[in-house]
Amino acid sequence: MHPQDLVRDHTVYSCVMGSRAFGLATDDSDTDRRGIFLAPTPLFWRFDKPPTHVDGPADEQFSWELERFCELALRANPNVLECLHSPLVEHVTDTGRELLALRGAFLSRQAHDTFARYALGQRKKLDADLRTHGAPRWKHAMHLLRLLTSCRDLLRTGELTVDVGEQREPLLAVKRGELSWPQVESWMNRLAAESEDAATHTPLPPAPDRTRIEDFLLRTRRASALKALEAYADDGTEQHAVRGAGTAQHIAQH
Repeated sequence: MHPQDLVRDHTVYSCVMGSRAFGLATDDSDTDRRGIFLAPTPLFWRFDKPPTHVDGPADEQFSWELERFCELALRANPNVLECLHSPLVEHVTDTGRELLALRGAFLSRQAHDTFARYALGQRKKLDADLRTHGAPRWKHAMHLLRLLTSCRDLLRTGELTVDVGEQREPLLAVKRGELSWPQVESWMNRLAAESEDAATHTPLPPAPDRTRIEDFLLRTRRASALKALEAYADDGTEQHAVRGAGTAQHIAQH
């Protein structure tokens, strides 16, 4: 099976991310699509395993296999967590809806560390631009401010909000270079300090609910396996029918 066929035929959730999801789109903004596909369980029984992620088939499209997505979300990866909270959902199956219902199980105080580390990396790039070119890349500065705001509000409320809402115009002013670097730097420092303060009394749990997520993943893998075995049995051959029934019974019992 070609990797892109997994995206075409087995996507359980897809959405638009980037500036359009953040409420920061302008006329020249790209449409970034992100998705999650569930590789059929029998593909994992081979030496060559299915891919953990796939580029395409459309431009600006990227998808994760469900297990890889859950692993990254449990680590509080900012890009992955935000994917589950996009206001622009394009496709969702029953499995995808169950995953969305579990999105709160991924959220924990770990987000403070991962968001902060990501923000620090972006800040270092902006500082390098300042040293090299005398000015930052203002678009990157805008997105860093957005990330810091998202982190602060997540820690304060326990809810992850993707759309910037009323902050759209102030952030776009940063993108256009209408604020000085000292103003932007002061804004960043204030948000970082507010995040630190919010982390001390956040309603988020210390760790994500790994047990609930693992149970969901096991159930989806088992259902995929049983579906494949039923297809074998439907071939009408005695060999497939016997093998399918016996293996299906084993899976159902375990």
